[in-house]
Amino acid sequence: MARYVSLIQFTDQGIRNVKDTIRRGDAAMAEAEKMGMKIIEEFWTMGAYDVVLVLDAPDDATVTAFSVKLGSLGNVKTQTMRAFRREEIEKVLAKIK
Repeated sequence: MARYVSLIQFTDQGIRNVKDTIRRGDAAMAEAEKMGMKIIEEFWTMGAYDVVLVLDAPDDATVTAFSVKLGSLGNVKTQTMRAFRREEIEKVLAKIK
Protein backbone atom coordinates (compact mmCIF):
# COMPACT_ATOMS: atom_id res chain seq x y z
CA MET A 1 0.00 0.00 0.00
CA ALA A 2 1.13 3.53 -0.70
CA ARG A 3 1.30 6.12 2.08
CA TYR A 4 -0.34 9.55 1.79
CA VAL A 5 -0.57 12.67 3.92
CA SER A 6 -3.75 14.72 3.65
CA LEU A 7 -3.87 18.32 4.86
CA ILE A 8 -7.41 19.36 5.66
CA GLN A 9 -9.02 22.76 6.16
CA PHE A 10 -12.51 23.28 7.49
CA THR A 11 -14.87 25.10 5.16
CA ASP A 12 -17.28 27.70 6.56
CA GLN A 13 -19.82 24.87 6.96
CA GLY A 14 -17.24 22.65 8.65
CA ILE A 15 -16.22 25.23 11.22
CA ARG A 16 -19.85 26.10 11.97
CA ASN A 17 -20.34 22.39 12.78
CA VAL A 18 -16.95 21.87 14.45
CA LYS A 19 -18.53 20.04 17.40
CA ASP A 20 -19.23 17.19 14.95
CA THR A 21 -15.59 16.86 13.85
CA ILE A 22 -14.89 13.66 15.81
CA ARG A 23 -18.06 12.02 14.49
CA ARG A 24 -17.09 13.11 10.96
CA GLY A 25 -13.61 11.65 11.55
CA ASP A 26 -15.15 8.32 12.54
CA ALA A 27 -17.32 8.39 9.41
CA ALA A 28 -14.23 9.15 7.30
CA MET A 29 -12.42 6.15 8.80
CA ALA A 30 -15.37 3.89 7.99
CA GLU A 31 -15.56 5.25 4.42
CA ALA A 32 -11.82 4.77 3.94
CA GLU A 33 -12.11 1.13 4.98
CA LYS A 34 -15.03 0.60 2.57
CA MET A 35 -12.78 1.95 -0.21
CA GLY A 36 -9.90 -0.39 0.71
CA MET A 37 -7.88 2.27 2.52
CA LYS A 38 -6.78 2.76 6.11
CA ILE A 39 -6.42 5.99 8.05
CA ILE A 40 -3.28 5.36 10.09
CA GLU A 41 -3.37 8.59 12.13
CA GLU A 42 -5.54 11.66 12.41
CA PHE A 43 -4.39 14.85 14.09
CA TRP A 44 -6.32 18.04 14.81
CA THR A 45 -3.79 20.81 14.34
CA MET A 46 -3.22 24.52 14.84
CA GLY A 47 -2.10 26.75 12.00
CA ALA A 48 -2.92 26.74 8.30
CA TYR A 49 -4.52 23.27 8.42
CA ASP A 50 -7.14 22.02 10.83
CA VAL A 51 -6.62 18.27 10.46
CA VAL A 52 -3.79 16.10 9.14
CA LEU A 53 -4.43 12.50 8.07
CA VAL A 54 -1.83 9.84 7.43
CA LEU A 55 -3.34 7.06 5.36
CA ASP A 56 -2.54 4.00 3.31
CA ALA A 57 -4.26 3.40 0.00
CA PRO A 58 -3.75 0.88 -2.80
CA ASP A 59 -3.26 3.59 -5.45
CA ASP A 60 -3.63 7.25 -6.38
CA ALA A 61 -7.09 6.74 -7.87
CA THR A 62 -8.48 5.34 -4.62
CA VAL A 63 -7.12 8.14 -2.46
CA THR A 64 -8.36 10.69 -4.99
CA ALA A 65 -11.86 9.20 -4.88
CA PHE A 66 -11.76 9.33 -1.07
CA SER A 67 -10.62 12.97 -1.07
CA VAL A 68 -13.31 13.98 -3.56
CA LYS A 69 -15.96 12.21 -1.51
CA LEU A 70 -14.84 14.02 1.66
CA GLY A 71 -14.87 17.35 -0.13
CA SER A 72 -18.29 16.73 -1.64
CA LEU A 73 -19.83 16.65 1.85
CA GLY A 74 -19.00 20.35 2.20
CA ASN A 75 -17.18 20.36 5.54
CA VAL A 76 -13.55 20.24 4.41
CA LYS A 77 -11.12 20.99 1.62
CA THR A 78 -8.23 18.57 1.20
CA GLN A 79 -4.71 18.69 -0.15
CA THR A 80 -3.26 15.21 -0.41
CA MET A 81 0.35 14.25 -1.07
CA ARG A 82 2.02 10.92 -1.80
CA ALA A 83 4.54 10.17 0.95
CA PHE A 84 7.47 7.86 0.23
CA ARG A 85 8.96 5.64 2.91
CA ARG A 86 12.75 5.50 3.16
CA GLU A 87 13.07 2.25 1.21
CA GLU A 88 10.74 3.59 -1.49
CA ILE A 89 12.70 6.80 -2.00
CA GLU A 90 15.94 4.79 -2.07
CA LYS A 91 14.55 2.90 -5.10
CA VAL A 92 13.55 6.19 -6.74
CA LEU A 93 16.98 7.69 -6.14
CA ALA A 94 18.68 4.58 -7.53
CA LYS A 95 17.08 5.39 -10.91
CA ILE A 96 18.90 8.70 -11.12
CA LYS A 97 21.84 8.27 -13.44
